[in-house]
Amino acid sequence: MTQAIQQKLSDSKAARWTALIIVSFTMMFGYFFTDVMSPLEPLLTAAKEDGGLGLGWTSDEYGFFSGAYGYFNVFLLLLFFGGIILDKFGIRFTGVMSTVLMFAGALIKWWAVGNDFDGTVNVPFFGTYQTQVVLAALGFAIYGVGCEIAGITVSKVIVKWFTVHELALAMGLQVALARIGTAGALALALPFAKAMGGVSASVGLGAAMLCIGMIAFIVYCVMDKREDASAAAVESEPEEGFKFSDLKSLVTNTGFWYVAVLCLMFYAGVFPFLKFATKLMVFKYGVAADVAGLIPAMLPFGTIFLTPFFGSIYDKYGKGATLMLIGSVLLTCVHITFALPMNSWVLAIIVMVVLGIAFGLVPSAMWPSVPKIIPMKLLGTAYALIFYIQNIGLALVPVWIGKVNQANTAADGTINYTETMTIFAGFGLVAIIISLLLLLEDKRKGYGLQKPNIKK
Repeated sequence: MTQAIQQKLSDSKAARWTALIIVSFTMMFGYFFTDVMSPLEPLLTAAKEDGGLGLGWTSDEYGFFSGAYGYFNVFLLLLFFGGIILDKFGIRFTGVMSTVLMFAGALIKWWAVGNDFDGTVNVPFFGTYQTQVVLAALGFAIYGVGCEIAGITVSKVIVKWFTVHELALAMGLQVALARIGTAGALALALPFAKAMGGVSASVGLGAAMLCIGMIAFIVYCVMDKREDASAAAVESEPEEGFKFSDLKSLVTNTGFWYVAVLCLMFYAGVFPFLKFATKLMVFKYGVAADVAGLIPAMLPFGTIFLTPFFGSIYDKYGKGATLMLIGSVLLTCVHITFALPMNSWVLAIIVMVVLGIAFGLVPSAMWPSVPKIIPMKLLGTAYALIFYIQNIGLALVPVWIGKVNQANTAADGTINYTETMTIFAGFGLVAIIISLLLLLEDKRKGYGLQKPNIKK
């Protein structure tokens, strides 16, 4: 007598890779919108003139706006609550909710930058800014809530479909597609805005992409429902559900906190830097404004290939903690080099390539390491807490850097970036220390960060 062997839908290579592609497109469009304003800083800070494209923002206002992405996540704890919602109510509910928030925030931001507003608004603890800046920041903050919750949802999606399979490679490919979105924004936003008549054109393009991403996730929900049904048929005992009492085991896990702080330091040295990198290329390295965004765009283009490559290495050979340490060292060396008084645009390109290698190493090892430290039932909350801590950097570092740049702006409008790059190098140095501590903790606790992900 033969007995049929039941399998989960995720055991099908075609099914799990199809699911990955669908949710990765949602995040790719999200990352495009996240960075669509970064190369537009020269237009945003240009003086308002009749028939011109400038919006008349100051460097301080641009820093406040850039940090708005994380304000609600950080100060209202919305990202943390989003993680609890994910673990309690599931992937489908949380994913649709987050993509709707992304699209709604994008529409507010598009409306704000496309219209003129009178007066100023005093924002407690930050300062007084033009009404347009505050409204654009409001839309960006709402979008940021949706994007970060979508990010942790997609991370849990990948763990759900790829555990004991190609987990790090899958996460690396998701990151790679996201970086295509970032690279597209950095490379295309400025010329598109100039060709189409202003900043609002590029923002509107990003909003349209988010609408497509929202529809894509709804399509994924059909596959997710089928995966749950197949898992229920295979598993004799369903996994124990989320309980609030489980949070204690999360917050007392030392390895988890090392990953969280490493994430904060590493990403604080990358994403806020990208928001100011275009202007850095113009003022320090003498690159023409029309093409200056192409040099920072090299970073995400490099990670498109490197993150899956390093993820595949982690899957097959392990050494996740070592990969994170190497990436942190490279990040620190990059920012030290940018702080030095060397102004060759060739050097700038070489250093940006090295930063791309670092940006491929750390995420490819860090995100797949979390499921080795935290159980599946708490994974949404764990990723949410890590993203929340990351958002502290994404929210406050741009404000800090904007004020530093304002203080180092000369009468002719040029900026001395030495202090700025020294701050970024400091983030890298802390990341090195945390990576070493994580490596030691893995040896003590046996998380398996140095072991391969694929179970043979």
